[in-house]
Amino acid sequence: MTFTSDEVNFIVYRYLLESGFHHSAFTFGQESHVHQSSINGTLIPPGALIGIIQKGLQYVEVETSITEDGKILDEKQIQPLSLVDALTHDCMFRSPVAKETTEERQSPSSVEAIKTKDDATKAEETSEPMEVDRHIVAKNSSPISSDRVTTLKGHQSEVFTCAWCPSDDIIASGSSDSTARLWKLDGSPVIVLPHESNINSIDSNRDVTTVCWNGDGSLLATGSYDGAARIWDKNGRLQKTLNKHQGPVFALKWNKKGNYLLSGGVDKTTIVWDVQLGEVKQHFALHNDPVIDVDWQGNNCFASCSTDKNIQVCKLGSEKPIQTFTGHQSVVNVVKWDPSCNLLASCSDDHTAKIWSMKQSHCIHDLSEHSADIYTIQWSAANSTTPLLLATASHDTTVRLWEPERGLCLQTLRKHEDPVYSVAFSPDGKLLASGSFDTYLCIWSVQVELVYHGGIAGMVLSLTQDGSLLH
Repeated sequence: MTFTSDEVNFIVYRYLLESGFHHSAFTFGQESHVHQSSINGTLIPPGALIGIIQKGLQYVEVETSITEDGKILDEKQIQPLSLVDALTHDCMFRSPVAKETTEERQSPSSVEAIKTKDDATKAEETSEPMEVDRHIVAKNSSPISSDRVTTLKGHQSEVFTCAWCPSDDIIASGSSDSTARLWKLDGSPVIVLPHESNINSIDSNRDVTTVCWNGDGSLLATGSYDGAARIWDKNGRLQKTLNKHQGPVFALKWNKKGNYLLSGGVDKTTIVWDVQLGEVKQHFALHNDPVIDVDWQGNNCFASCSTDKNIQVCKLGSEKPIQTFTGHQSVVNVVKWDPSCNLLASCSDDHTAKIWSMKQSHCIHDLSEHSADIYTIQWSAANSTTPLLLATASHDTTVRLWEPERGLCLQTLRKHEDPVYSVAFSPDGKLLASGSFDTYLCIWSVQVELVYHGGIAGMVLSLTQDGSLLH
């Protein structure tokens, strides 16, 4: 058996991409020169690193189930191994029986420490929740019948992003196979949007990182690792290629009028593009590290967030930000204006989400009840029959629903077993979909509990405008 450092680097790089660590993957790819290797990425299956580790772990389990005299231990004597167990010297060279003998000689202080930890865990599990925080643990979810599920097959690698067209039953998707695709639910053939080599790019990688429709659904924007933003019509014809960024484009948003496209990239800049002319309207270099997300407040003002922990609010025609929000202690992953564009929500790897107002420089609410990184957030739609809510999705495996006026956690939704990477409200605000690394999709009734729990292969969610279809 032989393998090269290039092969190891490529598989690690793919693992980072699959796990959603896009800027980490970019940095690792640049330093390890992954894109200069001759490896055909389309031949590497999703989850390759995890698959190899699992096979290695199984081998170690087999190895430790055989005693030194060649006898196979009884199944009851074989202890399941964690990855850390498999990497320890003792486990690699001794059987479970020998390991068990060693464990029996633990010092009293070690045993006491374990008891103390167990007691603390039990106390935490039996503690009463906050009065306003309803911990929803789904019990009686209904499976969805297979005849109501459509699987869209065609991408040759991971699908990073998707979005419904606001005017037609068309889904746009973006993948690491260097294509975006348009899926029409009337049975028409899929339209492939190839991201050909960009002569102005400093990177040969053309993974599609983001897709975004304009307001009337006539144009689709795609962002790529090659640093270009591309604009397509809904029949798949390329209209414009926008070259200015010096690295991957991670975020794209149309303004409400649809005449400007906003992009944010690893090169630490945001750019407002005049779509009709295909030219830069204004270039902003206000962050100290890669820009992760952007969002328009209206037609002329927008917010951007970065790994530099800061949020900048900018206005066309102004060279300096009109507001800078500081307070996060780690990478800011997402920024989103509420439907009225009066409140700005953000979430971070510092385990908090925050709500900001342009009337003051510090946050008006610090939402700090998650116990791990918060990957994304979503506002419910403006609706006279349901209250405005903010949903937060975290690596702590939960989704929380917040009332933004008082900053109170109304519900904690518990069903997922791994980090939650995506959430989407139905247009009427009554349903919430969540997608997790555990490969499951949950659909929740916001006022009650889980109504569906089913397996999925991805973590990117988008709901149609009428709320009837989910992708």
